[in-house]
Amino acid sequence: MNSWSETIHLPAPLRDACLAGLPTGPTSLDAPLRASWQAGYDQGRIEGEKSLGGQLLKQRDELHQLVHGALESLRGSVPQVIHDTETMMVSLALEVARKLVSDMPISVAMVEAAVRDALAHVESSTQITIRLHPADFELLQNANSPLLASAEAPNNFRFLSSTEVSRGGCLIETRFGTVDSRRETKFDLLKKELLP
Repeated sequence: MNSWSETIHLPAPLRDACLAGLPTGPTSLDAPLRASWQAGYDQGRIEGEKSLGGQLLKQRDELHQLVHGALESLRGSVPQVIHDTETMMVSLALEVARKLVSDMPISVAMVEAAVRDALAHVESSTQITIRLHPADFELLQNANSPLLASAEAPNNFRFLSSTEVSRGGCLIETRFGTVDSRRETKFDLLKKELLP
């Protein structure tokens, strides 16, 4: 036998190559081997499908529970969001109203309306002291307000200036108690009624 020492270079890889002397077509041994392989493949596929089916059912149940929990959480949070929004809107409206009222110029008509409104809560037969902010009292005096003129009549009430009263409001004192008609008091009462 001669030894070969050169390397063979082929232009493309070999395909369907086999050793000389062995049969090249299917043999009788191939059929049982193929059947065994096919049975193993089929068994593995069936087991894989069962395992995958079980995992899919488990994931579907977990996803269902997650979606159900999220919906329940949303159902519970929507009323709270509505309540919080309403409270914030009322607070915002009250703050806007307070700023608008505080920036309004004080007029004779406004002070007279505040005094008349407060007097509506007082019995007319009692002795009354009406306290006004000094600037408001001066404003009524300069305008010759009919309210001050009626105080000079014998109706048992008098006007006094007081720094404890804010602009645009008044305090009415009687022997039965005090009627607080200051702006901030009215605002606080309104706030208590609107906000829980």
